[in-house]
Amino acid sequence: MPIVSKKRQVTLPVDQCAIAGIRPGDEYESFVSRRGVISIVAKRKDAAKGLLKGMKIDDQISDEDLLDSSP
Repeated sequence: MPIVSKKRQVTLPVDQCAIAGIRPGDEYESFVSRRGVISIVAKRKDAAKGLLKGMKIDDQISDEDLLDSSP
């Protein structure tokens, strides 16, 4: 099982990186939910381009509420 180093660094398992398409040198973003779940997402150029086009915005729901509702 991987452990967190004194510098708070972690090593991602090779099989998980392969599934996520993460390679050495790739940029990523990380997010923490209120429940303490850390998500790591590889950054991809133009990954979301046009993805939300035409979607209605519900400003009654915060980003934090959405993150807390995920499994």
